[in-house]
Amino acid sequence: MTGADWPAKAAPTAATWDDLVALAVRCTACAELAATRTTVVVGVYPPGADVLLIGEAPGAQEDAAGVPFVGKAGQLLDALLAEAGLERGRVAIANVLKCRPPGNRKPRRSEMERCRPWLARQIELVDPLVICTLGGTATEWALGRGTRITAVRGTEQAYAGRPLIPTYHPSAAIRFGPQGAPLAALREDLAQVADLARRLRAERAVR
Repeated sequence: MTGADWPAKAAPTAATWDDLVALAVRCTACAELAATRTTVVVGVYPPGADVLLIGEAPGAQEDAAGVPFVGKAGQLLDALLAEAGLERGRVAIANVLKCRPPGNRKPRRSEMERCRPWLARQIELVDPLVICTLGGTATEWALGRGTRITAVRGTEQAYAGRPLIPTYHPSAAIRFGPQGAPLAALREDLAQVADLARRLRAERAVR
């Protein structure tokens, strides 16, 4: 058993993404999640990725596959990323929680805080040009409790000195349908993420 303080102790020691994965898969800080999960879904970090997407938590399909965003929400995300010129294979993706909450319930604040060191270290290791939070849970994680996605989506915020653009979760876009406001906003915001990443990439190249 790694204990409730394992993330806080272990995450800062990870020198690479692979190191962090090896530590995170051992985590039992949240007893209920550890008892009901199939796998720890740490996230994906393709070489050269300079955009980091942050979601809420794994669902049933992600828990089975060990990879974030592989269900219907992931299929929509893939399509919108490609439309924006951000191929999935060049984007890092992680979640606030690394384990699926039973019944896909909303993450508890205590779970989010115990799991926080993993994601905080992932951001340091990826060192993205742009962070994009998908949905209210991820946005509150980064910008603080009580932050409303409807108030901040599509605006350039900041986390740890990096630009951050909040937007809707793909599941919200599915729930409200093809004519709903969340899908239009998600499409627009991912295009903004892509444009900002391209601009920052170009600026970095001439330094």
